[in-house]
Amino acid sequence: MSRAAAAGRSGALGVAVALLAATSLAQAQERPASPFNRTILVALAEELSKQEYVPPAPVPESASKLNYDQYRAIRFQRGASIWAHQNRTFTLDLFHPGFIFDTPVNINLVIAGIGRRVLFKNDLFEYGTQIEAPPLRDEDEAGYSGFRVRAPINKPDYSDEFLVFQGATYFRAVARDQVYGLSARGLAIRTARPEGEEFPVFTDFWIERPAERATEIVIHALLQSPSVVGAYTFTVAPGEETDMDVVATLFPRRPITNFGLAPLTSMFLFDPSVRGRFDDFRTAVHDSDGLEILTGRGERVWRPLANPRSLQVSAFLDHDPRGFGLIQRKRRFDDYQDAYAHFERRPSLWVEPHGDWGEGHVELVEIPTDREIHDNIVAYWQSATPLPAGQRSEFAYRLRWLGEPLDNSLARVVATRSGASAANPDQREFVVDFRGASPPPSDVDVSVTSSGGKILSPRGAVVPETGVYRVGFELAPERENVVELRLVLTSQNQPWGETWLYRWTR
Repeated sequence: MSRAAAAGRSGALGVAVALLAATSLAQAQERPASPFNRTILVALAEELSKQEYVPPAPVPESASKLNYDQYRAIRFQRGASIWAHQNRTFTLDLFHPGFIFDTPVNINLVIAGIGRRVLFKNDLFEYGTQIEAPPLRDEDEAGYSGFRVRAPINKPDYSDEFLVFQGATYFRAVARDQVYGLSARGLAIRTARPEGEEFPVFTDFWIERPAERATEIVIHALLQSPSVVGAYTFTVAPGEETDMDVVATLFPRRPITNFGLAPLTSMFLFDPSVRGRFDDFRTAVHDSDGLEILTGRGERVWRPLANPRSLQVSAFLDHDPRGFGLIQRKRRFDDYQDAYAHFERRPSLWVEPHGDWGEGHVELVEIPTDREIHDNIVAYWQSATPLPAGQRSEFAYRLRWLGEPLDNSLARVVATRSGASAANPDQREFVVDFRGASPPPSDVDVSVTSSGGKILSPRGAVVPETGVYRVGFELAPERENVVELRLVLTSQNQPWGETWLYRWTR
């Protein structure tokens, strides 16, 4: 490319960025349009990172003061779905701003390289009988609180909702025959830190109009917070499992030390291991029951989730992780006995990094809760390298929303139980069940270690009634208040089962 051509291209990019910045979160009476592609978005994020953060103005009180029932009564008119009357696989519904979703976002549709903002219109919604008059006027230019995407993932003649972006940088998806459960986020900053968490927000979205009969949809987003500006691109393909390829380009406004990449958020109330703490007719209540990690050296780790009595933060050191995720393993109705929530149909969510993520750790945050409406589990990758101010950092990964097991090459943990020792009330007895794709070999070696106290009587055997390989042992914690447990099964000096980790607290 000649110097003159390069200068011309740079100038065109600058004009496009200026146009985009002028219309970003702007108040306008006409539908603003400007050139758009990912290069322009990244340049916009870099330019905004040199400026102080200006939070989006909240919606008027007439919308923010809507109560839960009033807000739920607002429905997007199905006939108004974007692309509903075109021969396209995907359609979009928009969410009304209000209630706790009081930070408006700009939603733009991209056609042939031009982004056009979708202006707020009252007649796109039905308000039900609980609201006397629409809480917003068209001229309020309030924007929307988010959107959902539909596609025929279950039946060829019906478009099911499979993806939602709404609230801060939260989004969630499902695959075929699933119902919504855990969520993902764009970025976590200072989660569970004493100075308090910072929640970035997606302020603007650009959704590319898919081609006819397309199998994937591309969504771009601008992330902003006092500490960082980010340009995100999501390429989403729904189906038997719903896959999302994510590219995140970050421009910190200030140095960021405590941050989480590919953060996942879920709920764990109880399972049979802590059943006695909850007066509930159900057998278990959780969107996920464990954290699974595939380390850079190929070790597959399973850590059962807990609903602790006090905040717990766990770090699992690694280098270039191959994957991690919050997993829902129990898949039978009898595991929960909830005919309304159907926890057995909640998705698992697996993160596969693209490229090398270097040194760091998978961080797991477990927050006490006594109600299932609260998400109390967070997991993400924390890099050992801080993000310096003014420097571009880019990360890419795939999010896999799925139901089936990730890997059957090793025996998987299917149950973890514990209780008071019959021999000594000061000791705890643990029982961990493994199930493999084939019967266990006769030479399985059991190794149980702990960070404190003593491990007593480790043993393993097949349970004839179920065919699982059951490991039992006792923990004498002595004076310890917290003990980290590790269980490894080998056969012929090779792993036979995944590594089981557990944190016992007094």
